[in-house]
Amino acid sequence: MLYNIYFSPTGGTKKVADILAGNLGGEVCEVDVCRDIENMTMQAEDVCLVSVPSFAGRVPQIAIERIKKISGNGAKAILNCVYGNREWDDTLTELQDVLENCGFVCVAAVAAVAEHSIFRQFAAGRPDADDAQELAEFARKITGKLDSGVFGKLKLAGNHGTYKELANIPFKPEANENCDRCGICAAGCPVGAIDKSDPRKTDKKLCISCMRCQSICPKHVRDLDPAFMQAAAEKMAPKLCGHKKNYLFL
Repeated sequence: MLYNIYFSPTGGTKKVADILAGNLGGEVCEVDVCRDIENMTMQAEDVCLVSVPSFAGRVPQIAIERIKKISGNGAKAILNCVYGNREWDDTLTELQDVLENCGFVCVAAVAAVAEHSIFRQFAAGRPDADDAQELAEFARKITGKLDSGVFGKLKLAGNHGTYKELANIPFKPEANENCDRCGICAAGCPVGAIDKSDPRKTDKKLCISCMRCQSICPKHVRDLDPAFMQAAAEKMAPKLCGHKKNYLFL
């Protein structure tokens, strides 16, 4: 069984995951860890594609909490880190440490580009057709390694154990006066930061700036301050511009 396990608040990570899963072949079972999950135990013959976005160079902590509910039991793990055209820093190594501690055998890793979840003008439209072709080739090479049955220690760039310090990401969407309190954002928030009884209220201490509420709002009424966003985009542009690459680690 191939398990497609993903944390994808705005859909970019899932796009990459679906391309990889579709080219790995076999029956696919999806596990969305944007929602809480029950404890799961894999079998040694299972393959798990585990996909997370890089949040300022780290794995989102809520994703870690939920992934830890999965017992690897010797199952093979393919790590997939999706980054928004900057860097992924310690995201892959942190994910590797988490999965190995859960009993997975990490056999391959991908770092792929998707449209930035906050500054959509960077890496706009990615993964695109060229990315899809390259990711399909990555999947072919990963399948070859899985078929070989030879799995040494997966070596990845980044730190193990001592990771980049968690950043306070200051982008917290708020509902404007056009919000009709439908509750879709509150139901979809991965960390329960939006008041279900009054979705116009957001707990900024709980909010992880994942932008899921903004992406799923049917009326597009969850905003970030335009002047602040413009200034932030100009400051980040040197790090986020250009055409960054996808990487495969075997």
